Amino acid sequence: MAARFPVWLTISPPGGEAYSRIKSTLRERSLHTVCEEARCPNVAECWSSGTATFMLMGDTCTRGCRFCAVKTAKNPAPLDPDEPAKVSQSVGLMGLTYVVLTSVDRDDLPDQGAGHFAAVVRRLKEDHPGLLVEVLIPDFQGDEALLAEVVRAGPDVVAHNVETVRRLTPTVRDPRATYDQSLAVLRALKRLDPTRKTKSSLMLGLGETEDEVLDALVDLRAADVDVVTFGQYLRPSSWHLPVVEFVKPGTFDEYAAIARDMGFLYAASGPLVRSSYKAGELFLSNLLARERRAAALADDTGGSPIHASEV
Repeated sequence: MAARFPVWLTISPPGGEAYSRIKSTLRERSLHTVCEEARCPNVAECWSSGTATFMLMGDTCTRGCRFCAVKTAKNPAPLDPDEPAKVSQSVGLMGLTYVVLTSVDRDDLPDQGAGHFAAVVRRLKEDHPGLLVEVLIPDFQGDEALLAEVVRAGPDVVAHNVETVRRLTPTVRDPRATYDQSLAVLRALKRLDPTRKTKSSLMLGLGETEDEVLDALVDLRAADVDVVTFGQYLRPSSWHLPVVEFVKPGTFDEYAAIARDMGFLYAASGPLVRSSYKAGELFLSNLLARERRAAALADDTGGSPIHASEV
């Protein structure tokens, strides 16, 4: 029998003029969003307010994580060479100032899709000066050269999710996606560019203990991750892992407070929070804007850079 959702997980069905317009824009260009493919509970809220997270490289993944609703196959369809242009056109039509790009895993490709991912970022930066671009990247099997290719393209925020605590990782994620590899990816991202803001996310409700969540936070801070998000795992189908616990909103608040005390710049935490979440995007957008103003002031005065908090 399916678990009954508690009252705090009430979700509005998709609808509205903005939602319909965005869906039409995406379908006309054969584009995919993680909002739809991963059955995000916030799709109605986000699309109705004119935001979306683009999912690059198709709608089929080469991995089979047991929490994820995205389709899987050993050899998905070839990449669309026009996708960078299509995404850029859609961003312009939607009037976005902050866009999130994620993707399926493409272990079947020689570069696992890193070059294609980077091409989309470069096209967006060229076509939309001032646009803030966040990328939520695969692990690229830990290949630092591939990570560097994406970082060189110039995204403003780079996210990679550990998804769950260490003990549960072999059960929750594809065998090719290990906890330590994800931490290594996050460390490498900071090593490649220490100024780049990094981000990761944890799903709760899969049977993790509080101590395990705290250990994961320690690991993420040791990797110098700037932003962390917490959300409730929701079972996409009977094939996927069952929900062990519906975590109460107060517990999410406690984890957010702990994360802030540990030194994370920001923690978005709540039952319906996902790694791409409007509150987190707003915080990062404001932070990046302050830092740019500070750098510009420092250049104009010829003095020392001014800390963002001083502006």
